[in-house]
Amino acid sequence: MKFSIKIDQATGQKYMAVPVRGRALLFNYQTNKGTAFSAREREELDLEGLLPPQISTMKQQLDRTYENFSGKTTNIEKFIYLTALQDRNETLYYRLLLEHIEEMMPIVYTPVVGEACQKFSHIYRRGRGIYISYNDRGKIARVLKNTSIENPSIIVVTDGERILGLGDQGAGGMGIPIGKLCLYTLCAGVSPYSTIPITLDVGTDNEERLEDPLYIGLRQKRIRGEAYQAFIDEFVGAVKEVFPHVCLQWEDFLKGNAIRQLNRFRDELCSFNDDIQGTAGVVAAGLYSALRITGKSMAGQKIVFAGAGASAQGVSDLLVAAMKEDGLSEREAVQRIWTVDSKGLCIKDRKGLDDFKLKFARPGAEIQNYACRNRSAISLEETIDNVKPTILIGTSGTPGTFTEAAVRKMAELNARPIIFPLSNPTSKSDAVPSDVLSWSEGRAIVATGSPFDPVELGGKRFRIGQANNALIFPGVGLGVTVARARRVTDSMFLDAAKAMAAMVTQEDLDGNAVYPDLKRIRECSHAVACATVRRAVEEGHADGKILENLEETVRRAMWTPEYLPILYEG
Repeated sequence: MKFSIKIDQATGQKYMAVPVRGRALLFNYQTNKGTAFSAREREELDLEGLLPPQISTMKQQLDRTYENFSGKTTNIEKFIYLTALQDRNETLYYRLLLEHIEEMMPIVYTPVVGEACQKFSHIYRRGRGIYISYNDRGKIARVLKNTSIENPSIIVVTDGERILGLGDQGAGGMGIPIGKLCLYTLCAGVSPYSTIPITLDVGTDNEERLEDPLYIGLRQKRIRGEAYQAFIDEFVGAVKEVFPHVCLQWEDFLKGNAIRQLNRFRDELCSFNDDIQGTAGVVAAGLYSALRITGKSMAGQKIVFAGAGASAQGVSDLLVAAMKEDGLSEREAVQRIWTVDSKGLCIKDRKGLDDFKLKFARPGAEIQNYACRNRSAISLEETIDNVKPTILIGTSGTPGTFTEAAVRKMAELNARPIIFPLSNPTSKSDAVPSDVLSWSEGRAIVATGSPFDPVELGGKRFRIGQANNALIFPGVGLGVTVARARRVTDSMFLDAAKAMAAMVTQEDLDGNAVYPDLKRIRECSHAVACATVRRAVEEGHADGKILENLEETVRRAMWTPEYLPILYEG
């Protein structure tokens, strides 16, 4: 059902104009208010008798829904309950999340969304978004037109092959675009009426999914190679045709595909990859904050990565840009980054290195001076011992990658070692924060990729900051939308990182947290959006007129979950 938001010229009040009455309003999640429909609305919209007589306030509805949420005994049951609420009353859903953001954000996104994707075919209730299967080739533009949203602001698309750290989930990966767009709205106020989650189903290589009689996706092995790329090309062409002004976000593609699609299309439409650029932005923001504690410059850091996937590539490239801003040359900045993968330290003469690993691989002449057991397989601990890094970042997806020996060595080398075990979900974390703090005698500056409870150590309470991409990408998306930007660039993410770091208070830093409290997320996203707009204008990707009264313009663009009066205009 299509509706519109209008303004009463006499009163200046916003209202929702709808083309239907009666049960159609109650069954539409975007127009339904449930028991909060007023007496006037019940009479004029043919709702009398369809609702119990007591008119509820939103506060009463929030109390009722939170009571039901709290009664669920497992996280997946809580996820299902919130999904059902979103499917029947989207405004109430977002208001509930906003009131309980710290408690509920881990439920609607990482880490619980990972379990939801694994069980997606079994907990599926109602369609949301657009599923485009390989069988739809030749008619993808027509499929896109089946959405009720005419001018979307943001699309999040996945092919389900690399869902979090869980791998190929096929059509079940739809939980990720839905969850990402939830965060756009929750964290930055991007209107839920303007977003579309999309899953590209080209099959799955997950045998468990293929053998599941309830699996909802294509029951075939993944299409690959030229056929896969032709399918992606048709999809992008259809997006450009049907939604020429939308921002397209790539999400949870396998590393090679993620990098390939970003590079292939970034100059053709407004597009970015959150796993690469969003992760880079949020990690850079955390490091900028951590350096406020150590009092050091970005250019003075030596950084070791444990894990060399797409996210590590994005972070490394953005940190090179940050170091260059601090005065280093490209070559000097690259030389201050080391990458360790499952085979050990990346070395230039190792066969089969992809371009990213080769860029940051170390020359053979350098490692000849290392003290190590086997120069063809230099371990993380040996790398730390020889390199003497100031920063250790984990993107390995392997729990326990940061051993006690590695952390103790970092603490021996640095008064305040910066250690970020960023792999998620929680079960894949490179280390547990309590261990990192214990092994470093409470001196490590720690941030994680998944949420962790505060740590009590030596009479001090450490709040564990989460390097959650939700601190960056929703604000960037809001800024791109407000500016009507024609492109998304890496520089926008670097400016977003600086804006986010500036929102970290001294109180946060005193508690060892390098990210702001989630309760301030909308304020932070506003700052990120403004920084994004300014950079878009500076780079010529947006009209400079948007800078006039920018902060108020961005603030007005942020959707708030509150009920509007509804009028029938059939």
